[in-house]
Parts: sequence; structure tokens; C-alpha cells
Amino acid sequence: MGTVTLGVSLAVPEPHGSLLQECRVGFGDAAAAGIPTHVTLLPPTVVDAGQRPAIEEHLAGVAAAGRPFPMRLYGTGTFRPLSPVVFVQVVEGGSACGWLQERVRDTAGPLPRELHFPYHPHVTVAHGITEDAMDLAEKTLAEYEASWTARGFALYEQGPDAQWRLQREFRFPSAALSRQHATLGGQAA
Repeated sequence: MGTVTLGVSLAVPEPHGSLLQECRVGFGDAAAAGIPTHVTLLPPTVVDAGQRPAIEEHLAGVAAAGRPFPMRLYGTGTFRPLSPVVFVQVVEGGSACGWLQERVRDTAGPLPRELHFPYHPHVTVAHGITEDAMDLAEKTLAEYEASWTARGFALYEQGPDAQWRLQREFRFPSAALSRQHATLGGQAA
């Protein structure tokens, strides 16, 4: 059946997603056009294509245990010199992203994955471009701010053309539904 490259992420909604993607392309990051703007929960991971049903079931379970949460981006940071990346910082919602990514990568599930660096939620706006362009990205978006309520995450697959494509969204239960569930003692209504 072969292998596929999957990623799990929290999408940055419109109009913020398109704006940051256009900035990334404008800074000279050629890969940016094929990468939807996101906060990574699972970096690109090669899996057996036959595992897809188990992976989707696992992700549905992670989403079912989650709750909507506020996300706020503000300002920039960089991983240089360790990694040629400039990013917009996640200043609210980072702990919820950390909780999610731990469950997505749980060793008991179908997506166990060691990370090369400690998890740091962020939105990449420049990667692997010239130092001058990285400096420009860091300076240009230094005051950038966006906020929204995260209501779920998504599974993406990288195609042979290196484009990332949405495969399935996984929504968190709504806060009202969660309260009703808790009120009923966890019993189905």
C-alpha cells in the first residue's frame, strides 16, 4: 500500500492565515505557497498508508477530549542559529497546543514521534531563506497580532508535488455541549 507523509496542525483562520502566508511568500520562502499557515501539533511524519483509519480514530479521540480555547499571536521570534526559522509567537493558547501535541504523539497511539527539539508552539513566517530576508521577516511582523478561538485541528497529507492538503478536520466538542455532558454525569443525553 505504500507510505504517506502526514502532519497534524491547528490552522490559523482567515484573514490571518492568508495574510501570513502571503508575507512568507513575499519574504522569499518558496515552499510557503504549499503550506497552509498553522501551528504544528505533529511535524511531517511518514506512516504506512494502511494505518490511516487507526490514525483518524486516534485523532478523533484526541479531539473529543479537547475543548475550544483562545489563541493569540503577537510579535516575532527566531530559532536561529539552531534552525533557520523566523516565527510569529503564540502568546496565548500555547499550553493547550502542548497538551494536544502530547496526545497526538502518545506512544500508546499510532503516531508516536520523537521531536528533534523541545515543543514550542509558533507560526513559521520564514524558513531557510537568506539572513537578510529572515531579518526583514522578523522586523516586519514584530508588532503583528491576531486572536481567535481554536475549535479543533486538522490532518494534512503532503502530496508528491510537496503541497500540503487538508484531509480531515477534527472538531472539539462545544463548550455548551461539554457543560451539558458534565451536568448529566457523563451519560449520553
